[in-house]
Amino acid sequence: MSAYDVADVHKNAFDNVLDNGDNVVLTQALIVKGTNFAVSKGTVVKRIKLIHDNPEHIEGKVNEQTIVIPSKFIKKS
Repeated sequence: MSAYDVADVHKNAFDNVLDNGDNVVLTQALIVKGTNFAVSKGTVVKRIKLIHDNPEHIEGKVNEQTIVIPSKFIKKS
């Protein structure tokens, strides 16, 4: 990493910086591709994981499955 590289910063819908292990709340209902369920608005996702090379997505567990969630649809709780 050179002095000119900027670290990826993950932000939620309200420009709050996200960290690994944060708890977030969905601000919109989402249909999860590849599964047979949808996640409703207001669902709490605990202990998120940041995706290293993509600051626009996070990983979290919903209904015992790990899913990728766009960070523009969450707020930090």
